[in-house]
Amino acid sequence: MGRISFSCLFPASWHFSLSPQLLPRILIPSFRQLIFISLVFCLIGLLYLVLVIGKGHVSWIARENHFHRHLARVTDVDVTDTSNPNLNYGLVVDCGSSGSRVFVYCWPRHNGNPHELLDIRQMRDQHRKPVVMKIKPGISELAKTPEKASDYIYPLLSFAAQHIPKNKHQETPLYILCTAGMRVLPESQQEAILEDLRTDIPVHFKFLFSDSHVEVISGKQEGVYAWIGINFVLGRFNHGDNGGEAEVEVHVPSSDQQDTLRRKRTAGVLDMGGVSTQIAYEVPKTVSFVSPQQEEVAKNLLAEFNLGCDAHRTEHVYRVYVSTFLGFGGNAARQRYEENLIQKTVIRNKLLGEHVGETAESPLLDPCLPTDLEDQIGTSTERLYLRGTGDFDQCRQILQPFLNRTNDTQSSLNGVYQPAIDYSNSQFYGFSEFYYCTEDVLRMGGDYNASKYAAAAKGYCATKWKTLQERFDSGLYASHADYHRLKYQCFKSAWMYEVFHSGFSFPTNYKNLKTALLVYEKEVQWTLGAILYRTRFLPLRDIQQESLKGTHSHWRHSFSFVNNHYLFLACFFIVLLSIILYLLRLRRIHRLAVKRYTPSSVPWLEEGLVTPMLPITL
Repeated sequence: MGRISFSCLFPASWHFSLSPQLLPRILIPSFRQLIFISLVFCLIGLLYLVLVIGKGHVSWIARENHFHRHLARVTDVDVTDTSNPNLNYGLVVDCGSSGSRVFVYCWPRHNGNPHELLDIRQMRDQHRKPVVMKIKPGISELAKTPEKASDYIYPLLSFAAQHIPKNKHQETPLYILCTAGMRVLPESQQEAILEDLRTDIPVHFKFLFSDSHVEVISGKQEGVYAWIGINFVLGRFNHGDNGGEAEVEVHVPSSDQQDTLRRKRTAGVLDMGGVSTQIAYEVPKTVSFVSPQQEEVAKNLLAEFNLGCDAHRTEHVYRVYVSTFLGFGGNAARQRYEENLIQKTVIRNKLLGEHVGETAESPLLDPCLPTDLEDQIGTSTERLYLRGTGDFDQCRQILQPFLNRTNDTQSSLNGVYQPAIDYSNSQFYGFSEFYYCTEDVLRMGGDYNASKYAAAAKGYCATKWKTLQERFDSGLYASHADYHRLKYQCFKSAWMYEVFHSGFSFPTNYKNLKTALLVYEKEVQWTLGAILYRTRFLPLRDIQQESLKGTHSHWRHSFSFVNNHYLFLACFFIVLLSIILYLLRLRRIHRLAVKRYTPSSVPWLEEGLVTPMLPITL
């Protein structure tokens, strides 16, 4: 009788033999079932690994990304380490109407992930202050002496060059972008100033600078850059981890098949200055027009662009509406209002033979000034005396015609086209006068509530001027509030309310407006959006380098986390395969043994002999 032998030399030498008759034959017929069950368990294990461990890995990555973003906000005020060789730099010169400022930005090497943008932040000196320098007057003052433009800009660039390591100058991009002051100049004067900069700057500085790096940008470009900068600081372009934030469905612009994707909801921007008011927000859905004329107007107000480094990826493609309204700022609106008061009062006095407002004894009553405040407007030849009545609701009604609204659908201030806003799924940030009106005196900055704001403004307007002065002297208002703010707070409160609700058509129950002066405790300039957009292709260089040298160290920890589990899975399958192969071999040996020895136990069948007679006992 043959026996089946087993032996192993590792990890210790052992040997034993097993008779075929002792093998549990009941297991042999169910061997296929055993393999099937084993495969089922393997699939269950694989599914568990993918769903449970994979989910844990994603959540771990999400927590890590959230931590790094939070850490970035904290370390954003730390001193910039100029000794770090992996740090890159960039310069943006903002040539405004009243002066020019240079902003120095820096960012680490791109992490190689094509889905992410550069981590650009403002450079900070040894005192942790932003590296910024401003000079006056504006560059537009050189319209008649354009040859002095490079001398004018020299101090700014020299200041920036001192803060950037010399070995980084040649790879540091420099952008000189001119705004409002230069726009009003004739094109010939603009070009003369720009040409002097293009010619002389490369002679004195080694920065990465080309002819396209200096230009006069439009109000639309400036608004887009401001929108980009604010949403970048808010983290709205980090689509890898939504972190529970609101999402929006987007119809990707410039797509033949109108691809649809879901990503983080971006924030709209409202900015009311002294002269103008601007609105900018993403238009996620495809826009339809009621007429060809409206479509032509919309082309000048809608900007479509890709912030990503890969033109074929659509996750960072945005369609943004931007519109600037000159004369709709707080101070400009008050000036228009006063001019209208003078004109109407003069005509009324002539027609009726009255003398209202001509003397302090017979002032014109103004509902947009605090109660009992006396003021004078106009010139010496056409002076008008006012006395405030502090009627917020009446002031609002008087200001409505100054919005120049029309009956056209999808229109706002001045009858300008405005795409529909999804008020149920949108968020806006209000800056400048939106913040000053709510915070300086009313102390309600932050989350905007229309009913509470209107009640507070109404109470302020109705308060007597003497009482307001006493409160101001007692320090009850914001530190930067002054008598000018006290005088015109009633007017500006009503103007802001009407612009927001009547001009831009936001409902009074809208809850997603935040008025702010800073974002994460720092002022966000449009120059941040400008450099982010203009350097968007730089990550391609780092991505190509990373693809050659392998996985980036920034991902090394996360990859090791994944590899540990896949290594375990691979070992599991190797062991399982070894067991299956061992069982198959064992089964084959068993079959051979049965086939060889079972017939010999009854040799009389093989030899064809007569069955032997067995004794039978009855």
